[in-house]
Amino acid sequence: MNAVNHEPYDREPDWVTTRFGVQVAPDGTGYAGHHLRDLVVLGLRHNKRRAHLLVSTVLGKHIPTPPHIVRGAADDLGAAIIEQIGADAARNSIVFGFAETATGLGHCVAQRISASRYLHSTRRQLPGVVVSGTFEEGHSHATTHLLQPSDPGFLDAAAPDETLILVDDEISTGTTALGAIETIVAARPRTRFVVASLVDMRSPDQRAECEKAAADLGVEVSYVALTHGSVTLPPTLLDDVWGLTSGTLNPVAGKRAHVTTLDLDWPAGTPDGGRHGFERSDAGPFREATEAAASTIAKHLDSQRPVVVVGHEELMYAPLCIGEGLEQRGFVTGYQTTTRSPAQVHDVPGYPLRRGFRFLAPESDPETPRYIYNVSSDALPDPQVVVVVDTPADTPELRAPGGLLDVLTAAGHPVTLAILPATDQAQLRASRQAVKTVTSTPPLRGPDFGSYAPDEVTWLLKDLSDIALEGDLHERERRIQSGKAHYAESLPIEYQPGREYQDLFQATLESSAQRLAEAVGVVSELILAERSSSPTLVSLARAGTPVGILIRRWMQAVHGIEPQHYTISIVRDRGIDTVALDHIVKRHPAESVVFVDGWTGKGAIQRELTAALADYARLPGRPALHDELAVLADPGSCTTLFGTRDDFLIASACLNSTVSGLVSRTVLNADHIGPGDFHGAKFYRQLAEFDVSGRLLDAVSAEFPAVTDRVAATLAALSPEERTPTWSGWRSVEQIQLDYGLSSINLVKPGVGETTRVLLRRVPWRVLVRADNLPEHRHIRLLAAERGVPVEVSPGLAYSCVGLIKEDA
Repeated sequence: MNAVNHEPYDREPDWVTTRFGVQVAPDGTGYAGHHLRDLVVLGLRHNKRRAHLLVSTVLGKHIPTPPHIVRGAADDLGAAIIEQIGADAARNSIVFGFAETATGLGHCVAQRISASRYLHSTRRQLPGVVVSGTFEEGHSHATTHLLQPSDPGFLDAAAPDETLILVDDEISTGTTALGAIETIVAARPRTRFVVASLVDMRSPDQRAECEKAAADLGVEVSYVALTHGSVTLPPTLLDDVWGLTSGTLNPVAGKRAHVTTLDLDWPAGTPDGGRHGFERSDAGPFREATEAAASTIAKHLDSQRPVVVVGHEELMYAPLCIGEGLEQRGFVTGYQTTTRSPAQVHDVPGYPLRRGFRFLAPESDPETPRYIYNVSSDALPDPQVVVVVDTPADTPELRAPGGLLDVLTAAGHPVTLAILPATDQAQLRASRQAVKTVTSTPPLRGPDFGSYAPDEVTWLLKDLSDIALEGDLHERERRIQSGKAHYAESLPIEYQPGREYQDLFQATLESSAQRLAEAVGVVSELILAERSSSPTLVSLARAGTPVGILIRRWMQAVHGIEPQHYTISIVRDRGIDTVALDHIVKRHPAESVVFVDGWTGKGAIQRELTAALADYARLPGRPALHDELAVLADPGSCTTLFGTRDDFLIASACLNSTVSGLVSRTVLNADHIGPGDFHGAKFYRQLAEFDVSGRLLDAVSAEFPAVTDRVAATLAALSPEERTPTWSGWRSVEQIQLDYGLSSINLVKPGVGETTRVLLRRVPWRVLVRADNLPEHRHIRLLAAERGVPVEVSPGLAYSCVGLIKEDA
């Protein structure tokens, strides 16, 4: 996030300073390069208690702001919290956001630090909704904050030293946060608090008062902010501003625009935000719901016209995520929300609130008006508007003359009204309990786990990064072969080849990118034509993960389809992760699920998958899932869904975690994986400087336009007979096992990909190659030489090469 480069409004000298003498001064250097002037600009309230208003340029409340700017500032605030209290304390914390302005900011921070739970206060009062506490905000237009978690114990401390992080957009005096702390401590004793904000404007005296108040409560309160500063107010400001006439509200265009209404398909039991509490395990279903909402909304928008996504008061986070989805789909996007707070509107340079709309409150107290400011800007001229509301706000007043839809369309803004079902406390409680009985570990996404972008893959794995699972390679091999340990109970030490091999990987990638792209295109089109026009991609960790991402990218680039993509674990002789399957089939039609891997060797994983899914279908209430793998290369002739049957080098086989999102192979060890857990894996953050995962994906994706015609020609030439599996590879491996006197077929690793992998992470005995000096063997010969493994020419091989593991290696 670089706030200095963000200019969402006309940066003339602040009009409020020039006109009224209000002064804002920074105090020191901001965090991560932020400067006070780039985060706030002075506005004016219509409020007898406080006349000035610090209008945030990165919050998305009063100013339509690109979603990535909003997310970036929140992420920086989260990073500052981690820096202050540590990553473990942050992960184990609860985050609390203040209504109405900081509900989205608090949620973003909770996601950035991967907090265990998130709750925001609310001012919505609905019949039958349980209120578990209140506190006051003295200077606000609406002073009373309500606490409405679905679980009355939501804010209880899980451990004596658990931290509660309170997030607000601005700390002006600190009294609001301390009032909330006092309310919470009175009912739920705890001692450690962090108050985090974009800007901290407390004076030295106010800081001292906050320290005394915390001491009186017997709690420890620390403060984190992106910037610090102070505001100097002339003594006559309240009277001067109260007597000032605001500019014109509700501008009218020459032609009224239209309204399109969409009822969003929001999963039952998935919270729409943090009003009733949001747990870490809710993040996956929530992201999927907002992604689906963005996809639905995008189909009804003009792609050539800017769009502003407008949330409804406290409903900030879901609209922000929808805005991010539209931004990722190429829309020039702004994001902001309506508000209860009346402010002065003046169309003058250097003032942030140039346009304004006043409208009927859509709920609770329709006699009290609501407001939205700007909507358009120099960066977002004449935008179309997406208004996101939940069902309690979908009222006659919303559509009535003088309502929000009326004033926006009168100003010439086409409106898409997107309605999502509001979270029901009782239903959320029941759904969350049901989820807990299925899994005790949440889904994982980058950058918290793995180096892939969060929208490219969801890892249904348990994070074991802090557990020592690696051991001596030879001792590990001895224990596996003796039957004393299973290969999935531990991990090999991540072998990092030398510089010559790394350079060879890059050269291999450059020379094979088009061939890989063609294989991606062919298998993607086969999936769409024969399995599902809207697939759910489930890649087998870890070799399948980059392939699943590439298939998703092809479908997105060529067809505008954005399938959900998961990575799950399958372990030879132990089966597939049924907890992960339960997670998927609860959220997606069983017939849409397509399993993806990198390549087939002899076909062991295809056989394992078939047996595991048959066992899964026999469990109560579980569906039958299609067992056929989709792969880039199928030299073993095990599937009909392949990009090629050639045994050629797939660059993602050339390295270990550094080409697979920095994630280890999966682990199934009863010491660390409980009954409700996903299988485990590690995230090797320490190898980030060697990571080429993104380089692989981008190199192959860049070749998609060049291979489109070749993909079509290959598909047209494929006959049903050519695609019928023959399992010739398995028979070939059985013969090799017999010829070399090996006790198990699992000691034979056929194909370029498997041979490469055995050299990288096992103790090989020898390597067989079909012919001398084949280009695709250069990296294999280099690895073999580095590790002292002999290479033997065997002209009759069915595969390009084969790696052999010898007993008692």
